[in-house]
Amino acid sequence: MDQLGIMLAVLGAALAAGLAGSGSAIGVGIAGEAGAGIMTEDPGKFGLVLLLQALPGTQGIYGLLTAFFAILKVGLLGGATVSVNVWQGLGILFACLPIAIAGYYSAIAQGKTSAACIQMIAKRPEETGKAVILPAMVETYAVLALLMSIILLNSIQL
Repeated sequence: MDQLGIMLAVLGAALAAGLAGSGSAIGVGIAGEAGAGIMTEDPGKFGLVLLLQALPGTQGIYGLLTAFFAILKVGLLGGATVSVNVWQGLGILFACLPIAIAGYYSAIAQGKTSAACIQMIAKRPEETGKAVILPAMVETYAVLALLMSIILLNSIQL
């Protein structure tokens, strides 16, 4: 078994979970700052604020899901470790990059969009539906990146 191949796969998993999770932490924080300001004026908006604040957190979940797929593929989670050469390890690493990169940036962008929409519902609570749709549009690209990472991971033969 080539340890470098396994380590490259683990690096891909770590990047997927780490970058997407970091982007989510930043995005949720941005939205939370806006939400805290709104709730000082109207604590009754907590439910709406929470919904919009939670949206950027999904990219971290997508990164974690991709990381699980990657480490399952090489047998590091609940199975016998598979022999992985350097090229296969690189393939797994590169397969994890779409969600790592897109997850990081889209979570931050979604946090900014959510913060703007939190400001919108502060003045116009009747526009809640629109306020959820705008950050959900950013989510589309994280979902596409997750899909690509999963397709790429599934295409690597070990």
